[in-house]
Amino acid sequence: MSELERLRGLLSAEKVKLGINIRQMNAPGSPVYRSMENVTIPAILLVVSLLATLYIHTWVGFAVLAAGSAWWIVKVLPKVRDGVFDRSAAFALSSEAAFDALWVKGVLSLYAKLPDGTELAAAKRQDWRAFVRELPEL
Repeated sequence: MSELERLRGLLSAEKVKLGINIRQMNAPGSPVYRSMENVTIPAILLVVSLLATLYIHTWVGFAVLAAGSAWWIVKVLPKVRDGVFDRSAAFALSSEAAFDALWVKGVLSLYAKLPDGTELAAAKRQDWRAFVRELPEL
């Protein structure tokens, strides 16, 4: 069994946690970036706010912008974050080459809490394969 297969099993059993740098993965050039979920709604919000400012009143435009921004931050952004995490995890776990490429960029990290309470973590500077191999059967 390869290290990636063992890691998949540990992740599905929730014995190991996968950390993903959402900011890096939700940027242009990332394999999981979707511009429509990052640009469309804020652009519509800005246009509606400008139209309200132009045709109604400055304070109405400001109120639309403030309320829309709050809605974006509270309701939409968590869904975007979760989507980026899910797509990134699926992409990273799809092949060893993809996992290695993201690991080298510092996008991924691994965390495990052993039954005796010991906490282990691995990030860019550590070898993820050695981390997975050294984990006892959990």
